[in-house]
Amino acid sequence: MTPGRPPARPGSAPEPDPTADQATKDAMSNATTVSPAHSASTASTLITNIASLVTNDPSSGDGSPLGLIQDAAVVIEGDRIAWTGDHRKAPATDNRVDAGGRAVLPGFVDSHSHLVFAGDRTQEFNARMSGRPYSAGGIRTTVAATRAASDEELEANLTRYLHEALRQGTTTFETKSGYGLTVEDEARALRIAAAHTDEVTYLGAHIVSPDYAEDPAGYVALVTGEMLDACAPHARWIDVFCEKGAFDGDQARAILTAGKARGLHPRVHANQLSYGPGVQLAVELDAASADHCTHLTDADVDALAGSRTVATLLPGAEFSTRAEWPDARRLLEAGVTVALSTDCNPGSSFTSSVPFCIALAVRDMGMTPDEAVWSATAGGAAALRRDDVGRLTPGACADLTLLDAPSHVHLAYRPGVPLVSGVWRRGERVM
Repeated sequence: MTPGRPPARPGSAPEPDPTADQATKDAMSNATTVSPAHSASTASTLITNIASLVTNDPSSGDGSPLGLIQDAAVVIEGDRIAWTGDHRKAPATDNRVDAGGRAVLPGFVDSHSHLVFAGDRTQEFNARMSGRPYSAGGIRTTVAATRAASDEELEANLTRYLHEALRQGTTTFETKSGYGLTVEDEARALRIAAAHTDEVTYLGAHIVSPDYAEDPAGYVALVTGEMLDACAPHARWIDVFCEKGAFDGDQARAILTAGKARGLHPRVHANQLSYGPGVQLAVELDAASADHCTHLTDADVDALAGSRTVATLLPGAEFSTRAEWPDARRLLEAGVTVALSTDCNPGSSFTSSVPFCIALAVRDMGMTPDEAVWSATAGGAAALRRDDVGRLTPGACADLTLLDAPSHVHLAYRPGVPLVSGVWRRGERVM
């Protein structure tokens, strides 16, 4: 389980809810904070009495990939981590927070979500749970609702789910377009998303637009031409759903290559519903991640293991579609870097909870609790080619999650329990 070797990039995370009920915030945390002596932007803060600290630095603590430090403390200066170690050796600071014998870990890095949408697909989910299989076609329902929504409605919906994720410990997230499928609707989705995160992905190639149902080649030309021109200024990434019912290997290659020429780096929805060319294409084009990775040949696994493309697993999708689980154990034993993400979307994985996905990965995908937590933090960072998030080491972003539990193992041990009792984002306590 070797992290990727990404360059540093300024972090991105959901904004705190300025209208959130203060009583709710207070109820979520029992930690004690001493009044600050200086402004939050320059003050130093010691978080001490930490039962176990996940640093994701193998040179720290117990020497494991998680770099666990027992009876630990963390010092935050401004928006960065300044020090970690034994709480008895902590330096003096302006402020002090008593963690009360709880666990602290990096904020979760959710590297795959679809949050710019309108509408709901409750009926589809209900029918699927009654026996109808999942296919790519249900996306069209959300496309119709999204096109009909105003900018204000789309942003309100996005903000709602960002706050929901923040309350569950997510401090960095990626999100995509893909529910507009016109030049105007794709560009506005990305513009709205870019107001909340730097990790924005152009997914005009989610499915062939209903407007081009009889002319798939014409839609590929639009996605690689006028639509790309309108969307590239708002995005960092380009993605394609390489799957039966969406885009084949040749179409996906053309779309991703056009995006690379405009400075967008590839990501790929790969091998979710069937065996196909998605993973091999992702490796060929040095995609940051191949996402889903459910149906893999030995050659696919070997290709991932020999590359820096991360296999991002999305157990919420398998849970919500009753599909076959990805074999995380197979990937990890081959040396593939694995990330865990929510795939939050209204059709196939309507969850914003990384803790839920960690529990699923441990129970049903062959991961240990340590591996699942690493994949949801450092693994997600690698999938975004980031080394400033997903870890708690000096110089990293001060994005921390405080659990109402003595160990990160409780995320899988106590599934469904709201264990997140505090969140710091860029050095500021936001929950």
